Amino acid sequence: MIDWLRREISEPAIMLGGAQRPITIRRHPTARRMTLRLAPDGSEVRVTLPRWGRTREAIAFAEARRDWLESQLARVPRRQIIGPGASIACRGAELAIDWRADLPRTPRVEGTRLVLGGPEAGLARRVQRWLEGEALRLMQADLAGYCAAADRPVPPLRLSRAQRRWGSCSSSGTVRINWRLVQAPDFVRRSVVAHEVAHLVHFDHSAAFHALLRTIYEGDTGAADRWLKREGRGLYASFG
Repeated sequence: MIDWLRREISEPAIMLGGAQRPITIRRHPTARRMTLRLAPDGSEVRVTLPRWGRTREAIAFAEARRDWLESQLARVPRRQIIGPGASIACRGAELAIDWRADLPRTPRVEGTRLVLGGPEAGLARRVQRWLEGEALRLMQADLAGYCAAADRPVPPLRLSRAQRRWGSCSSSGTVRINWRLVQAPDFVRRSVVAHEVAHLVHFDHSAAFHALLRTIYEGDTGAADRWLKREGRGLYASFG
């Protein structure tokens, strides 16, 4: 169980990119060393400590790695404003938002455009809901296909809004996939789903797990992993 330290007014922070950013500290019972991450949107620094770790050590750890954090911050894509004339990514392709107030509110794809109407004030939320619907539709199909290949019943699927994980599989069998993967090319999304299906059989990363993953997934998981490492932060640019 992870115990997140309660934030207070005097919570620790670090100056990055010309702004103070909070340092969120957590203690993990199985951690053996300190680890450091920048939130995908650059909003905060996250330090994980062993259970016995001290807060002041976590702050010093982050301060000592300020240059690395600055380099990571430079890679964070600028937040994109979703509005008429903007574009969004869907399945690895760009769709231009074609909005006119008198059109139906429900988005639809016409070639390289996402056409929709309704009040402009709710445009971004309607586009996000549409993407989430596409994510659920595609991931349900992915899940069913890979479960058939692995000879497993299809488990419950939930869309995730996680900031650090693309997918997970609980001990009860529920699979969670980050909805933002609908913006990535199909082979990337499908690799993550296949990975979690393999965990339905092997709840580890053993040789047997990887052998099953190679059997059920039709592509190159290494290529998908490299894409996520290189481009994954960009999936948070439009909707956080």
